[in-house]
Amino acid sequence: MDILLDATTAVFAPATAAFALAAIGLNFHFGLTGLLNMGHAGFMLLGMYGYAISTSRGAPIWLALIVAIAAATVFGLLLGWPTLKLRGDYLAIATISAAELVRYLGRSNSLQGLTGGSTGIRGSDFKFTFEELSPLPNENITILFWTNHGSLSSSWWLHIVAWSAVALFALLFWQLARSPWGRVLKGIREDEDAVRALGKNVYSYKMQALVLGGVIGAIGGVLWSLGASVQPDSMGRPTTFWLWTILLLGGAATVFGPVLGSMLFWMSLVVIKGLASTFIPSSVLSPVEIEPFSLVLVGITLMVLVVFRPQGVLGNKRELAFND
Repeated sequence: MDILLDATTAVFAPATAAFALAAIGLNFHFGLTGLLNMGHAGFMLLGMYGYAISTSRGAPIWLALIVAIAAATVFGLLLGWPTLKLRGDYLAIATISAAELVRYLGRSNSLQGLTGGSTGIRGSDFKFTFEELSPLPNENITILFWTNHGSLSSSWWLHIVAWSAVALFALLFWQLARSPWGRVLKGIREDEDAVRALGKNVYSYKMQALVLGGVIGAIGGVLWSLGASVQPDSMGRPTTFWLWTILLLGGAATVFGPVLGSMLFWMSLVVIKGLASTFIPSSVLSPVEIEPFSLVLVGITLMVLVVFRPQGVLGNKRELAFND
C-alpha cells in the first residue's frame, strides 16, 4: 500500500511536471525537427540560474521569468549558430559539450558570488516571490491520502502551477505541430534536402525549433528549482539521458508522449526502489545502492522498449524516419 501511494504521489509530483515540460521542449527538437540535442539539461540549468539569480537580487517574479527565457534564447542562438549545420552524431557531441560547459561555469569558483559555485543557490533565496503569489492557505492541506503545504516548497500551489504549465505547452505543441510551420519541421526531420529544394530556409526553421524548445526546457528548469534548489550537478549528463528516456518512452512527435513518459519514468523508479528495499536484504544491496540499481533496471526496460516498440507507448511507428 505504501509503495502504491508513493508511486501515485510521484506521478503527480511537481518534479514529474518539470521533466514533462522539459521533454515537451525536447519534442520540438527531436520529435518535430529531428535534432539530436543531447544537451537539453543546459537549457534547464540556465533557466534555473536566470530565475534564481534575478529573484535573489530583488527582481519581481515576472522579470525573473523574462531573464530565464532570455538566457535560454541567447544560449540557443549561440549554440545553434555553429552547430545546426552539423548532422547526427556531430550535433549530439556539440550539444552535450555545450551543456557541460554551462554546468562547469556554474560550478566555477570565479563565479561563486553569482552562481553559488558547486553548492548552488539555496531555495530560500529565491522561492519567496513565487510562494507569495499563492492564493492557498499558509498551512498544510490534506486531499484524500495526500498532505502538502498550501504555499511552500512542493506545495499544492506548485502542483497547480506546474501541471497547468504542462497542459499549456502540450496544447502549444499540438497547435504548432499541425500548423504549416510544424509541417515544415516534420519535412526537415524526414528529408531536409527535399525541404531546401522547395525554397525553405532549413537553417532558420531549425534555429526557431531549437530556441523554442530550449525556452520550454528553461521553464521546466524553473519549475524544478521551485521544488528543490539550484544545484549545477543536478542538471548534469544523466538529466539529459533521463529526458530522452522520458521522450522515447512516451513516444516522440506525440502530444502526450512526454507527459506520459515522465509519469511512467518516475513512477517506475519509485516502484522499483520500493520493491528492492522490501525484498532485497541490506546485506546484498545497501540503501545507498538501491537507487543506482533502480536506474539500471529502468535502463534495461528502456532498451527492451527500444528493441520491441521503438515508437514508444503512444507513438506511431510510421511517424519517424528512424523507424523505417
